[in-house]
Amino acid sequence: MALFGKPKYTIVKIKKKEIPDGLWTKCGECSETLYNKTLEENLKVCPKCNYHFVLGAKERINFLVDKGTFQEYDEDMRSADPLNFKGPKTYKEKLAADQSLTGLSDAVISGEAALNNKKIIIAVTDSRFIMGSMGSVVGERITRAIETATNNKLPMLIISGSGGGARMYEGMFSLMQMSKTCAALAYHHKAKLPYISILTNPTMAGIMASFAGVGDVIIAEPKALIGFTGPRVIEQTIRQKLPPGFQRSEFLLDHGLIDMIVQRKDLKATLSQLLDYLD
Repeated sequence: MALFGKPKYTIVKIKKKEIPDGLWTKCGECSETLYNKTLEENLKVCPKCNYHFVLGAKERINFLVDKGTFQEYDEDMRSADPLNFKGPKTYKEKLAADQSLTGLSDAVISGEAALNNKKIIIAVTDSRFIMGSMGSVVGERITRAIETATNNKLPMLIISGSGGGARMYEGMFSLMQMSKTCAALAYHHKAKLPYISILTNPTMAGIMASFAGVGDVIIAEPKALIGFTGPRVIEQTIRQKLPPGFQRSEFLLDHGLIDMIVQRKDLKATLSQLLDYLD
């Protein structure tokens, strides 16, 4: 019986090689799997489809300003809980969670720096911290930064990446920051000093309706979502289909809301040229 005369085979299980976590990132636009080191070297822009990943405030400052020149303002300023807000999470719990997640004390970093040896005042919002919404600390830090720019006759740069507008946990205290930041910018403009607003994905709601929308020059990153209310809410309200690309940078450039779209890798050089021109 040949069947029973066959030699016995040993089944060997081969373990799959485990790939360490944190080495690869999937592109949110084209689904390409990207090696993290390559992505970071490309300023977190997908080399295949040019999708601009969201950057944190510290990352933006590090790639934009001259190395070692940034000095942060108002680092110790912290949000209060004026409404004693309670929900599934209290406001204090939400603040503590996002502080732990991001390493930030609130949704904006402000300070002074040099950009190609030109002294500037800069503020950068961070959408990872309560969607970059504008509470009292965000408004106060930005206002103080603008006032410092005015008093020292310096250009002001604000990079906005905020999917949320006014911070509901603070009610009217948050809404007041819209007019406060714009009032400070009005004095800065009156002093004939340049203010450049840079819009990233996403810049929405009260942020866009206040300081982000009133720059002497308004720059946007490619394909950034920019507007007041989101497109799905607008469609449901007006019961009409919106045009393709509605509220994206390219659509807004065509309709005159922004002045230019600049690739992330070209931003520093473009800002330097603008500061020379506006000086």
